[in-house]
Amino acid sequence: MSEVFEGYERQYCELSANLSRKCNSASVIHDSEQKKQKLSEISSGVDEADVLIRKMDLEARSLQPVVKATLLAKLREYKADLNKLKKEFKRISSPNAHDELLESGMADVHSVSAEHRDRLSMSVERLNQSSDRIKESRRTVLETEELGISILEDLHQQRQTLLHAHNKLYDVDSAIDKSKKVLTTMSRRITKNKWIAGSVIVALVLAIVLILYYKISHR
Repeated sequence: MSEVFEGYERQYCELSANLSRKCNSASVIHDSEQKKQKLSEISSGVDEADVLIRKMDLEARSLQPVVKATLLAKLREYKADLNKLKKEFKRISSPNAHDELLESGMADVHSVSAEHRDRLSMSVERLNQSSDRIKESRRTVLETEELGISILEDLHQQRQTLLHAHNKLYDVDSAIDKSKKVLTTMSRRITKNKWIAGSVIVALVLAIVLILYYKISHR
């Protein structure tokens, strides 16, 4: 549901209920100046209602087909409601409105009052529905916000875990490097010791050969 459409809808429902009250009030005003002022207010309100209807129509037609069909169906009800208001305004603003009201008697007064009550009840119901939808939208936004915060916290914890693991890997790499250096040093020492041992053995062999040669040559 479009929040823009709901905003226009809420304004229209409030305006429609207000116009209904003013039409009902203007129909029983006898003072010409007061009635003229009231009719002027109603005329401005009807123009404003027309503007809201057009805005709702434009907004509804800009939405997805499924949502668009639902909103246009509601809009037809609002247009019918506005047409009733216009007819009522035309009736009470006619020069013979007062005489017609007297001739129609109390039955007509009750009819107008009943129509006013029905329109007011419908407007209140629509306002309540709009308020419920707004509350539901806010609840959804809050739930989404809480979910987003939870996801961010999880990501932060995972980041900390990865950083901790990275530090451990760095420590392991350092230990491996040290071990490699120690092994390299030991390998060099072993190689050096091998050369020393080989040299000693060669020297001993040479010494033995020389001793044997000396003994044999002096017999």
